[in-house]
Amino acid sequence: MMNRTQDLSKLIRLTGDRAKLDAKVNGTYIVYKTTDGHIVREYATGEIVRMSEQELHHE
Repeated sequence: MMNRTQDLSKLIRLTGDRAKLDAKVNGTYIVYKTTDGHIVREYATGEIVRMSEQELHHE
């Protein structure tokens, strides 16, 4: 039996995979924080664009 940490890691990975599929189908992108702390948009094409401070704090 997998432990809770492994179960949670798998669920997080599957959720991210599903988000990427949804973005591809809908012609949009996903947003996430990289391991070095930057917030980025990842498009279905594989292009990754770092978001600016202004984009992060829009109202």
